[in-house]
Amino acid sequence: MTIATDSSKTNTGTKAEQSIRMYRRMVMIRLFEEQVNELYTRALMPGLAHLYVGEEAVAVGICEALKPSDYITSTHRGHGHCVAKGASPDRMFAELLGKEAGYCRGKGGSMHIADPATGNLGANAIVGGSAGIATGAALSAKRLGTGQVAVCFFGEGALGQGVLYEVMNLAALWKLPVIYVCENNLYTEYTHYSETTAGDILARGTAFGVHAESVDGQDVRAVHATAQKLVDRARKGEGPAFLLCNTYRYTGHHVGDINREYYRSKQEEQMWKTERDPIKNFATWMIDQKITDATKLQTIEDEVRAEMKAAVEFAIAAPYPTIDEVDQDVYA
Repeated sequence: MTIATDSSKTNTGTKAEQSIRMYRRMVMIRLFEEQVNELYTRALMPGLAHLYVGEEAVAVGICEALKPSDYITSTHRGHGHCVAKGASPDRMFAELLGKEAGYCRGKGGSMHIADPATGNLGANAIVGGSAGIATGAALSAKRLGTGQVAVCFFGEGALGQGVLYEVMNLAALWKLPVIYVCENNLYTEYTHYSETTAGDILARGTAFGVHAESVDGQDVRAVHATAQKLVDRARKGEGPAFLLCNTYRYTGHHVGDINREYYRSKQEEQMWKTERDPIKNFATWMIDQKITDATKLQTIEDEVRAEMKAAVEFAIAAPYPTIDEVDQDVYA
């Protein structure tokens, strides 16, 4: 079973159709992550997962500006990027459960899902670990003249990794079609970023002559508009960009991080959930603009919830890889 996605519709349709598409994809991410948390609490999923709840507008707004053939690289908190780029939830759940039907035949798990068919070159458990991969993909695209663009997602914790600065230096020198997207969700694991990150974040891009901008990561329309501009710029050969998206993760660093009051308050979390939720605020805007109504949005949520339920059932029923596959699809 493969749940249909609408990745082929990227960058097509009216503004209203695009709005509905982005809303549906954000809801998909939110409900996917809810199911991941349930699988963990039911002890059906081996290991941990890092949820993307609250950050949906970043992945969706940016991937909506990309073509299916464009590349992305992801992070340990990568489910949202995978879904936004067009991955199928059933195969993602299968991967999380270690099943043969998963994107990496059950051998990658939550933090290593890759789907080359949709341009997803992979999540990466190493902080900042995919920066070189995205930059290499951009170099390949430029050398081959394919017109593709690469997007490198990373959290603010990666700003302390030297590889990021090495590849931005090369990208600037060679004018590569790559966009470095910093998702600043305020906390580097359990520490506020202000205690770990010195200076101006945007200056990290401009120091290399890389075009740098910031955007409200809770506003999918703002993220998409900015991303579209940067993608078009890169596709025209005008070089790399650095995009700072200010966002927030609603849950803990990982699914086992339950009591978070020792590093952030419940009041802070509640403020973001009630006042800054990207899905609720986007729904309100669409209703105000008469793009849709509450009944249609509820129908979308019901449809996606049913899709997620079916995807989980598929993954639970799917077989594990056989023992003779232990040395297959493994690279060093």
